Amino acid sequence: MSHTQVTLDHKRHSLSHLLAQAVVDMFPEAKLAIGPTIDNGFYYDFELPRTLIPEDLPILEKKMKHLIRQNQKFEGHVEPCDQAIQFFHKINQPYKAELVADLKAKGETEVSFYKNGPFLDLCRGGHVEATSQIDENSFKLDRIAGAYWRGDETRPMLQRIYGLAFENRAELDQYLELRKEAERRDHRKLGRELDLFSFSENVGPGLPLWHPKGTVLIEELEKLAKEEEFKAGYVRVRTPHLTKGKLYELSGHLEHYKASMFPPMKLDGEEESYYMKPMNCPHHHMIYSATPKSYRDLPLRLAEYGTCYRFEDSGALFGLMRVRSMQMNDAHMYCTEEQFEQEFIGVTEMYLKYFKLFGIEKYVMRLSLHDPKELGKKYIDEPELWKHTEEMVRRAMKKAKVNTVEVPNEAAFYGPKIDIEVFSSIGREFTLATNQVDFAVPKRMNLVYTDENGQEKNPLIIHRAPLGTHERFIGFLIEHFGGAFPTWLAPVQAVIIPVAEAHEQYGKEVQRKLFEAGIRVELYASNESLGKRVRHGETQKVPYMLVLGDKEVEADSVCVRSHKSKDQKTVKFSHFLKSIVEEIQERKLNV
Repeated sequence: MSHTQVTLDHKRHSLSHLLAQAVVDMFPEAKLAIGPTIDNGFYYDFELPRTLIPEDLPILEKKMKHLIRQNQKFEGHVEPCDQAIQFFHKINQPYKAELVADLKAKGETEVSFYKNGPFLDLCRGGHVEATSQIDENSFKLDRIAGAYWRGDETRPMLQRIYGLAFENRAELDQYLELRKEAERRDHRKLGRELDLFSFSENVGPGLPLWHPKGTVLIEELEKLAKEEEFKAGYVRVRTPHLTKGKLYELSGHLEHYKASMFPPMKLDGEEESYYMKPMNCPHHHMIYSATPKSYRDLPLRLAEYGTCYRFEDSGALFGLMRVRSMQMNDAHMYCTEEQFEQEFIGVTEMYLKYFKLFGIEKYVMRLSLHDPKELGKKYIDEPELWKHTEEMVRRAMKKAKVNTVEVPNEAAFYGPKIDIEVFSSIGREFTLATNQVDFAVPKRMNLVYTDENGQEKNPLIIHRAPLGTHERFIGFLIEHFGGAFPTWLAPVQAVIIPVAEAHEQYGKEVQRKLFEAGIRVELYASNESLGKRVRHGETQKVPYMLVLGDKEVEADSVCVRSHKSKDQKTVKFSHFLKSIVEEIQERKLNV
């Protein structure tokens, strides 16, 4: 490795070996499983004679630092598979023996080993040359978890030790601080504290209940979407929450998505089963086909904030990020091939407009492509159409001057798509939305239009959801803004805090005028101390607190405390009213 650049991944991989070496030193009878690198460090799985406790981690970390200071060299060699299996059985390492046996079954004839100091491990390679290339203060053993061997719950439960690792101490400290901030911004925690949503065992897992304040967020997002879509020429539709299975057989969704759908319902007197709808597309296609279409009717843009239901595995459910009931900012655009590029660019520009509105500065647009080897299985078997539509998407994104990252084998079953990854204000990555091309379903469902020559043709369909689902997008926004939403989106936009009971009548008059202007406002009466009421407004992250005392009553003014800027100043009430109305109407990001 002397002529190979040492990467952070090499350091993390080497640290996983040092962790295993330290564990074996502490527990000579330890059985080793796997120890890969991950995005923020590494982990290693073990079968041990006792359960690890958090107090073990500093001890193991100290041992690892001692090993680093020994400047151990990493040296590799290969062994025939049969010899390696025999070796691992001899030293009572059954998990390693199983891994080699699997490699042999796949056609491998030999495997590689790496040795550092007295420690030897099965490994493909990718290490530092010597442990002196690792900064001993650049890593930290983070936590202990359980993990089934090979992810199979019928196999032994192992103990996993996670480690964090970066280039140096400064990067490690920065990561730890960002993680603390992420914990403070956790949408589940803030959702409780700000009274936005909840889950109930009586309702069921993954089925969020939106409280009044959370419902404000939903309605403001819907209002935004409806305004923007109206300006872009969309028309709104509504569809039912369930359907006959026949519709999803026709569209192909039953074949590809049945595992994610709620079980079928058999109704008395009905021959066919019904399903809760997992997506809106087939319903919109039925609206399209309800009346004859000509090329003059296209493009047709059907939009709906439709509620969908997906039977996600209970272990995958995670707050608002992974749920079983979701309201999707859905639309389907039916267009000719000649119209496609302009329509696709229009959708992309809508995404970019939303990013600016919400202060999303970093994002990645992934062009998800098909895998030719999966045609007829995972994807519709139309090789030429795949190549053609993928190139159409490339051209459209290039013309829109938006960079994409191409990802193979991630397309929808009916066509290529753009998947959007966004990063919150503290750098956390979220999968937000998708923009999909569909060349297969129109033909399959006999969706047609008459062209200028009187010939029937199948339209192309663009599936798009710029704001994703309410659930995931609001979860993202909670963490992105840390619960301190811009004024237009905030559930409570202002609170009135009279200093004493004598100021409450003026407070009610201020409240009435704000209500009449459409401002969401609450009055904190004087039955608690001023300091406590101000602190409550702060913890609820209300954009503006209006403190009213003698001077404010006499001058028809308000003392304004801004949550974001922490400024405090007294202004005429009429001036504040004009300012906040303008801020809301323009959906300003900053105060």
